[in-house]
Amino acid sequence: MSAAVSVSALRPLPLLIGALLASTAQAAAPAREDARTLDRLEVRERAPGAYAPLPLEAARLRIEERAGGVGIVDGEAYRSGRVSTLTDALGLAPGVFVQSRFGAEEARVSIRGSGLQRTFHGRGLRVLQDGVPINLADGGFDMQSLEPLAARYIEVYRGANALEYGAATLGGAINFVSPTGHDLGATQARLELGSFGYQRSQASLGAAGARLDGVMSLSGFVQDGFRDNAEQETYRAFGNLGWRASDALESRLYLAHVHTRSALPGSLTFAQFAADPAQANPGSIALDQRRDFELSRLSGVLAWQPSDSQRLQFSAFYSDKQLDHPIFQALLQDSRDRGVDLRWRMEGRLAGQPNVLVAGLGYSRGDTRDDRFQNLGGRRGNRTGQSDQLAENRELFIENQWQFAERFTLATGVQALRASRDFSDLFRAGGVNRSFLTRYSGSSPKLGLRFAATERTTLFGNLSDSREPPSFGELAGGPGITQVDQQRGRTLELGLRHRSETLQIDAAAYRARLRDELLALNDAAGNPLGTINAERTLHQGLEFGLAWQFVEALRFDASYLYNDFRFQNDAVYGDNDLAGVPPQLLRAQLRWAPSARFSLTPGIEWSPQRSFIDHANTLAAPGYTVFHLRAGLELGASWQLFADLRNVTDRSFVASTGVVADARGRDGAYLLPGDGRGLFIGLQWRPRD
Repeated sequence: MSAAVSVSALRPLPLLIGALLASTAQAAAPAREDARTLDRLEVRERAPGAYAPLPLEAARLRIEERAGGVGIVDGEAYRSGRVSTLTDALGLAPGVFVQSRFGAEEARVSIRGSGLQRTFHGRGLRVLQDGVPINLADGGFDMQSLEPLAARYIEVYRGANALEYGAATLGGAINFVSPTGHDLGATQARLELGSFGYQRSQASLGAAGARLDGVMSLSGFVQDGFRDNAEQETYRAFGNLGWRASDALESRLYLAHVHTRSALPGSLTFAQFAADPAQANPGSIALDQRRDFELSRLSGVLAWQPSDSQRLQFSAFYSDKQLDHPIFQALLQDSRDRGVDLRWRMEGRLAGQPNVLVAGLGYSRGDTRDDRFQNLGGRRGNRTGQSDQLAENRELFIENQWQFAERFTLATGVQALRASRDFSDLFRAGGVNRSFLTRYSGSSPKLGLRFAATERTTLFGNLSDSREPPSFGELAGGPGITQVDQQRGRTLELGLRHRSETLQIDAAAYRARLRDELLALNDAAGNPLGTINAERTLHQGLEFGLAWQFVEALRFDASYLYNDFRFQNDAVYGDNDLAGVPPQLLRAQLRWAPSARFSLTPGIEWSPQRSFIDHANTLAAPGYTVFHLRAGLELGASWQLFADLRNVTDRSFVASTGVVADARGRDGAYLLPGDGRGLFIGLQWRPRD
């Protein structure tokens, strides 16, 4: 599909995709229903298999064996309303800060302050699909490459609790687990329509036989956006194909293709925000600022399980991405990323007590050709830069969980990392060669303890190190080249989990002391100035999640974050707060379901304190309170209808901000307004047992 095709011309496609695939799926329902019932009976009776994503409850039990903050988001929970951004999917996940940039798929996604200044192209988290990383080799990731509607559930590993996947970043990992052809929810069709020209559709079809199964998901999304110059369109195809050669050998192939175009409305000044929060920054319109890319990805997993207690898994991926990104300059990138991972899991006994050992190694490499030009009103002017960028990573990790007493489990582990960032300057402006080769290495140990206080309540604590090499966004993302060290940290975490039929609690307190934190700075116009290493910073806070079914018809869900991120005795900023994330954020909802067919769910998003825009703490965005209301209706056995009213009172609020070094208390273009009041209607079809 040509990038020159207009948004308006493509706008009917989500409706057509949804209508076509819904009718196809419905026509196939009678024959499919019988086949699916037989498949489910077979799955229940057969051996687990060498590689098969666990059912939700089994996955929850396994992930909660960890001595730290973890959680699972059931895909069914967020499908009850609009699913447009990662905020819709992860907004109630304990410990996850996620805030859409301007009602867009791009967002600030952070755990424990990881990559807290990024409102686009995330950093500081390892993002995976079925255990295979989707990050580029330099650590960055794109929100548009994720489709929450194509996930069965989402696993969240906070901090060092992601070591099982080789991750040793401050934030941890988020794993999107896909349905297979054996899942009843694999076949579905969905259509969403709403305010601001919003149209979204998704349809998937799953099938399974004795040895072979597969799922294909197609989705389309377009919107004009609440703000001017905020048009977006994204089309995604996701598929997976599994082959079970025997009870001991299984493989699965994953395919993905993403085509996305996003106009950028830019940030507003306080004066512009007060006059009209829906307007775009005039400079963004004049430069026709956009972020468009096309991504194709192929990955695969081969698993061998010689016994119920041992499994060896090999995975590999390859991705191809073309980015067209006119901002303050016209940026073109052509990237090729690939990687392999080998992981061994063994369950046995140590000194007569249960023991689980996971060990692995991984390699990833990314090659990028980066071309830069003057941005002349959306047209490319004279060349300003050209480079080849090579990122390589080698990881070795091992983690052991030993239940040395009836109620106590000791967790130990370490990750060893060697990474390099090789920048070859092909343009050499003014005859100056800015090429560099930087290497990073080190190890990140972990020690944790889990105590089963009761059958339903678990206490945990851990002490861990983290390590994060910079991405090329930090090294060469601005107008110049910056030489920065890797970010390192040590985190202490204490918490508890409680699970019963009516009450679920997830609570953790953490304190992380960082060295050389990567802080990317912009000027007042939003243009990158480069990245620095802050010598010493402190990240500490509380993560709290609650699900309480206090009477049969009422359920209360909440996620609360307290963030205290600050410099420590910095030569410039003293003990100032780090800019970028509000000190507190609460998302909560109360679901009233007087019958199995109808529900009404009011919700609230509350950020009571101002959020600093600059590290000098001279300028801050105000807090806000926004209310939502959602209604759901079952239409027969297979149809669900919902109405989702966002920002009920039409409150003008600042959802996110840019980050600068020192605003000097003066108004500037820093604010990213949240969406005004919007109504969204959705219809979903899914066959039942």
